[in-house]
Amino acid sequence: MQLGWNGASSMKADLETDIEIAKKVGFPFLEIWGAKLRHYLQRHSVAELADRFKESGVKPLSINSVDRATFSGKDFDGVEKTCREFASIAGQIGCETLVVMPGKRPPGVTDSEVKDETVAVLEAFGDIAATHDVKIALEFLGFPTSSVRTLEKAWEIVAEVDRPDVGLVIDTFHFHVGGSQLGSLRRIDSSKLFILHVNDCEDRPLAQLTDANRLLPGHGVLPLKRMVEELKSIGYDRLASIELLRPEYWEREPFEMAAEAKAATEKAFKG
Repeated sequence: MQLGWNGASSMKADLETDIEIAKKVGFPFLEIWGAKLRHYLQRHSVAELADRFKESGVKPLSINSVDRATFSGKDFDGVEKTCREFASIAGQIGCETLVVMPGKRPPGVTDSEVKDETVAVLEAFGDIAATHDVKIALEFLGFPTSSVRTLEKAWEIVAEVDRPDVGLVIDTFHFHVGGSQLGSLRRIDSSKLFILHVNDCEDRPLAQLTDANRLLPGHGVLPLKRMVEELKSIGYDRLASIELLRPEYWEREPFEMAAEAKAATEKAFKG
């Protein structure tokens, strides 16, 4: 399984540095953090970014992300605008996937209403992205306020959409926080799993966990080797992108941090 780097793991570095990290540390793929992308485009063109990726030999895997894509109410026009903007950029730089995050679950909303809302948004955003030859990937969030918390629910939604350009992101931290079951990994279609975000987690009660409790792979309590084995059993052996989101790690020298993360992930996957 090839490893990629996610810009959220080196949050204080800019996009240019993230590309250099991927190149020098040996990650063939980079997930672009949206805020860094916007900062870069204040000073450069999309064509310059495309050239930078080509020169580096690093492939842009995804743009993270279109946030609060569902249940956004009066803010939906802005969310849709972000989707159009990021999809257009992704198409121009050869980036294959746009990550979409569900919004918070409004009080009183049923599971059926969550499904209907999310399916409708993924259909609409899938149509937008398809005009740029870009795919949409739904990343479920395990936190209690999220409208889509588990792999089981996310897969039910993606299966309902049933189109090849709409799939899933599985983040190992959110898989754990939301209470997803290992057996659910065997029930998905591996062709619809577009990205695996890999990280580990501190040993704390689920209700207390935040992104700041993420750890380097192999440094926490998540059964990463077992998860990888389950995914391989359904034919997924493509790539895993390291997404850490731990502020403590952002203070580290980014190239050293990335090299340590790569070595830790390789060791965790071997068990």
